[in-house]
Amino acid sequence: MAKKESNPTKSLKIPQFIIVSCKICAFISTKLVTKYAAKLFTTPIKHKIPKRELQMDSESEQITINVPAIDKNIVTYHYGKSDHKILLVHGWSGRGTQLFKIADELLKNGYATVSFDAPAHGKSKGKSTIMSEFIASILEIQKQFGPFEIAIGHSLGGMSVLNAIKDGLQTNKAIIIGSGDIVQDILDEFILKLELKQEISERLRNLFEEKYQVKMDDFSAYRAAQKVKIPVLVIHDNDDPEVSVKAGIHIHQQLENGTLYLTDGLGHRKILGNQNVIKKIINFIKTN
Repeated sequence: MAKKESNPTKSLKIPQFIIVSCKICAFISTKLVTKYAAKLFTTPIKHKIPKRELQMDSESEQITINVPAIDKNIVTYHYGKSDHKILLVHGWSGRGTQLFKIADELLKNGYATVSFDAPAHGKSKGKSTIMSEFIASILEIQKQFGPFEIAIGHSLGGMSVLNAIKDGLQTNKAIIIGSGDIVQDILDEFILKLELKQEISERLRNLFEEKYQVKMDDFSAYRAAQKVKIPVLVIHDNDDPEVSVKAGIHIHQQLENGTLYLTDGLGHRKILGNQNVIKKIINFIKTN
């Protein structure tokens, strides 16, 4: 009997005990619940590598490197042998092997891929991280293993790719899949899922800006997109429950040389293995 697939257009729910914990913290003090929300927001879930990713995991050369800008070690995956290299960047709570179906197709087309477990993800050590550490990791990987002809990012990885290009990543083209857009919208959505008052979202933003001495909106994808001149393929599902399709549409509107490809019924993760999506990616890469 075929295994029943979970609904790809259904949003992942936050466990009830976490929501209850948040409400207890909020009852005690606003400061306490803001700190607790910040901890939850910066702590990814480490998933066991699914069987479908084991081939890429076993056939990759895995090299641990240090990222001096953040003084953290990350595990990198080198898949295939070719001078034509493509960088793959996973999303929040993802892994360096998550884009394996795309990677397999790239290998068939004469490319090699380099991917990585971001800090606190997969086999990389640590318990918490933020997007600026994804960006720092990308820029260090470019120094050690680049140049890359193409950069492909999923979800937070898509936001990170655009920001990395803005900050100096050299690549001929980029592809972003299910990318988030406006940081404040992401914080608002997170607080909504925790069933907290929206004022906590602003407090959360202020806490991060004070702690990391950055303006959170500077990391919004649309802002980075305005400075990106290379061709960018934006892929998003109309029914994505995690990141609204309006994010992909808005990013595309800011790009000087963007192409928008919208799908239906694939959600946020199933889109990574869809054959039509992969075909679109290969065609975009091969088109001059």
